[in-house]
Amino acid sequence: MKKIIIISIIFLFLAIGVLGFWYWNKNPYSKEVLKIEILGPSEADLGQEIEFTVKYKNNGDVRLEEPRLSVEYPEHTLVDGVSTGIKEIGPEELGDIYPGEEKTYVFKGRLFGKEGDLKTVKASLSYQPKNLNARYKSETSFTVKIRQIPLTFDFDLPSRVEANKEFDFSINYYSILDYPLSDISIKTVYPDGFEFLRSSPGSLGKDEWNISVLNKAEGGRIDIRGKMSAELGDSKIFSANIGFWREGEFIMLKEITKAVEITKPLISLQQRINNQSDYVASPGDLLHYEIYFRNIGEEPFVDLFLVVRLDGKGFDFNTIKTTNGEFQQGDNTIIWDGKSISKLKFLDQGEEGMVEFWVNVKDGWDISSPEQKNAVLKNAVLVSKVKEEFETKVNSKVALVQEARSSGSPMVGQDIEYDITWKVQNYLNDVKNIKVKAKLPSNVRLTGDISPSESSSSFAFDSQSREIVWSVGDMTAGKGVLDEGPSISFSVILNPNSGQRDDNAVLAENIRIVGEDTWTERYLEQSSENLETPENVR
Repeated sequence: MKKIIIISIIFLFLAIGVLGFWYWNKNPYSKEVLKIEILGPSEADLGQEIEFTVKYKNNGDVRLEEPRLSVEYPEHTLVDGVSTGIKEIGPEELGDIYPGEEKTYVFKGRLFGKEGDLKTVKASLSYQPKNLNARYKSETSFTVKIRQIPLTFDFDLPSRVEANKEFDFSINYYSILDYPLSDISIKTVYPDGFEFLRSSPGSLGKDEWNISVLNKAEGGRIDIRGKMSAELGDSKIFSANIGFWREGEFIMLKEITKAVEITKPLISLQQRINNQSDYVASPGDLLHYEIYFRNIGEEPFVDLFLVVRLDGKGFDFNTIKTTNGEFQQGDNTIIWDGKSISKLKFLDQGEEGMVEFWVNVKDGWDISSPEQKNAVLKNAVLVSKVKEEFETKVNSKVALVQEARSSGSPMVGQDIEYDITWKVQNYLNDVKNIKVKAKLPSNVRLTGDISPSESSSSFAFDSQSREIVWSVGDMTAGKGVLDEGPSISFSVILNPNSGQRDDNAVLAENIRIVGEDTWTERYLEQSSENLETPENVR
């Protein structure tokens, strides 16, 4: 009898369990009561504004009250230009959900990340069935793949470089993204043995460049010069990435890598200008280029071509002269071959040859664009598969504009006063410690009148040597040319002598400008013509 009672109790519990399971599945407040899903594109471009739709339906028999929708955006999502994580929508906006009713909620966002990243959007909707205090929640998610990044980012890097020899490469970037990117950073990772020499634009710590904003259809280039010390045949990997900073975190967009093989040089190239290997040019100079090429390989070369390409606004291409070379006006190249240079016809192991040409530096050229600051003359030399690029720094041009005015005409033996005005112009590079120096003839004396008055402290006169010194100070490139530069006016009294009759009298002589060029690190001294009276002495 006891055994029968125990068995009956077990069957009773089983029946209750089955009934409970059936009731739970029929319960209008189970997970199936509220169906929720997210609709949107499965793929999208980086930064593209995407529209998502949360769709939900009440499949139960009672009204669902106090609904609260929570949308969790993927990492690095921008909504209305602001980074966001979770967005909450309350019952006042959603309203009650009646039996059988289907509703939608639309939201947008821009996804950021690397190409191929999977970004998951999550949504949850909590609610309270009518006449119940308990809250229930339904959840869903949706994944979007970042299809492509509409941003060009690549290396312009040679596949082979010579050991311990300087070479140039560049990083190019260009955006066709509809959304402007700000706080952009480009970083490089150099292989072991690479020595960074310089870059344009300048870098932060030799391996990082910042771009404040990158709009659609905008781009740029970073030029880097360095050299590799490595074993012949080694392969070295260069890499770089581009991304932007958001709330203290770096978000990488693209990464590039390229291998470079270290090779043995076969031909050595050297260049001398005006018999110097480190010549610094000046505006108006005549430059005599000598290009030396030597076979340092193990086999002779035959039927070589040597090409020099000139690059720079400072060259006066109309003045090019060359022996045995042919100048191509269109691309500013000079070409020599074995017909004119015997060493190009046959260059045996250890032998050296030379070509030469002459060209003038312009006395002045357009400085209206920022890239004209820190002037250089560039030329590339190519022979066989060997290419060498050379840069020649150019001193700034500092000029003095002079004017002398008087209310009368000079006459022998009679004092006449002249107002002299000096204006300084600086063309190409920043120059510091500029001074204008001049000598007054014995029949010219100062009155002491100087304007503006605050310039009097920068004006000096040595009565013994009769030398005037005007301390101008520092001047940036283009000062006095693109805008108003420093000027000073002072008065002198001339007493013309009989030897100056029917001629112009000299008011100031031995006039010169001196200063220190910060780009070439050379001392500048440029002369100006004597300042004379505008009229002849009577």
